[in-house]
Amino acid sequence: MLIDFFQKVRKAKVPVTLKELLDLMEALEKRLIFANVDEFYYLSRLCLVKDEKHFDKFDRAYGAYFEGIEVLDDLFSEAIPEEWLRAEFEKSLSDEEKAQIEAMGGLEELMKAFKDRLENQKKKHQGGNRQIGTGGTSPFGANGYNPEGFRIGQKGGRQGRAVKVWEKRGYKDLDGDVTLGIRNIKVALRRLRKFARQGAAEELDLDDTIRSTARNAGFLDLKLVPERHNSIKVLLFFDIGGSMDPHIKVCEELFSAARIEFKHMENFYFHNFIYESVWKNNVRRINETTSVYDILHKYSADYKVIFVGDASMAPYEITQPGGSIEHWNEEAGAVWMQRLTDHFDKVIWINPLPVDYWGEGGSLGIAKQLLSDNMFPMTVEGLADGMRYLSR
Repeated sequence: MLIDFFQKVRKAKVPVTLKELLDLMEALEKRLIFANVDEFYYLSRLCLVKDEKHFDKFDRAYGAYFEGIEVLDDLFSEAIPEEWLRAEFEKSLSDEEKAQIEAMGGLEELMKAFKDRLENQKKKHQGGNRQIGTGGTSPFGANGYNPEGFRIGQKGGRQGRAVKVWEKRGYKDLDGDVTLGIRNIKVALRRLRKFARQGAAEELDLDDTIRSTARNAGFLDLKLVPERHNSIKVLLFFDIGGSMDPHIKVCEELFSAARIEFKHMENFYFHNFIYESVWKNNVRRINETTSVYDILHKYSADYKVIFVGDASMAPYEITQPGGSIEHWNEEAGAVWMQRLTDHFDKVIWINPLPVDYWGEGGSLGIAKQLLSDNMFPMTVEGLADGMRYLSR
């Protein structure tokens, strides 16, 4: 392993010799570090790199060689179901150890004791072994040392164990820096291209420079042109309803590809269907919303509009005022969708559900009808067909 790593560092043009490699091996033999990727990074850099001007080269070589090592836990958790691991673990427990696990009497007894203490406690508590607070050995609260209790408002316990966990959940924005797992998404999006040269002249026009220099008796005559880029303008709307949870990964891949392909792009989020407002940040989705009227007034009709969602909901959420499950909407979602399709020249819907599940009725049928049947599956062929329609 270290020989391959050593060769990788040398290929990155870091001046490293066998003497430094032997120093690194000796440090590992003496257990200066053990089984920690971050600690190995600092130790190997200390042993192999003698001049800080080569740190960047070393970082690139290290990242390329150890790419993916830090996510092995995730790979194992996906490959081996939790119940299998739990069953194998329980085989190794003695009767005494099993008894200790049930020391607190089970979850029901914990809940009863927690309710009693919550009624009696009137203020914040720090430490101790009885009250609800932070630290200490109480079975309740955060950052405590009691593995047979439960945690409240804390990302992880010192013991790594708890019978019950309460944590505040929040929606996250889609990550636009995800490494694309489906390269074909980018290929499909490239069908929606219209190149133009706009802005300041900053790019060298080599052909014109050669011609102008030849006409100028050999004296260099530089010619610059504006940068060539995709001039297509896109509005991207993502559904963040609960039914979209299984499709988060492919949505992030689509979002990442769109950010790369489209220079002029704005993205918004909605819940289940479009109503009077949308938002750009899911953490602030209650306080910082954008009116759909503002979108209609701000963005011209030549913007290409793409909705991404499963369109799976009760039909009344689209057709009736007050149909939204989160707030009271004065006008039906169908009315707002009609306003968008009337204003923008091209509007499509990308659906991650297989076409076989769509059917012709229910909310999916209504959404397809509002979009003049311009609903496409989130497949390579579906994306290609959607981009082909938008580019007409």
